Amino acid sequence: MQVDPRGPRFGAAVTTIVLVVVLATGSWVLLAAQAAVFAAATFLGLRYAPYGLAFKVLIRPRIAPPRELEDAAAPRFAQGVGMAFALVGTVGYATGTAWLGIGATALALAAAFLNAAFGFCLGCELHPLLRRITAKFRSEREVPA
Repeated sequence: MQVDPRGPRFGAAVTTIVLVVVLATGSWVLLAAQAAVFAAATFLGLRYAPYGLAFKVLIRPRIAPPRELEDAAAPRFAQGVGMAFALVGTVGYATGTAWLGIGATALALAAAFLNAAFGFCLGCELHPLLRRITAKFRSEREVPA
């Protein structure tokens, strides 16, 4: 599936705001809601994720068509990474382990901010690297008959 690359960047901007609020308030409930947003994007796809739908309805009709589309696999993977950090942070805040909540949230915030401000998707950069590593690992494990 191909997506407008401005959609994930919009989602990263909203995520940045949400994660700043989480760090300011320590709200595990808000972080859990963000984890649910990440989960929707990961499991349903970017077009059906809450921020993707908001971009499609509110922003996309008011801007020019994208010059090019991008494959959704890498941004979707990035959402999965964000979900993992948000879940760890939620557990940290909810169990009173503030350092874990703050650390995981701060890492997710750094990645979201990089994408929102500079268009650099850290998870998207990791995706092809991990695919190459796993492909190499699989090929090394295969023994010719």
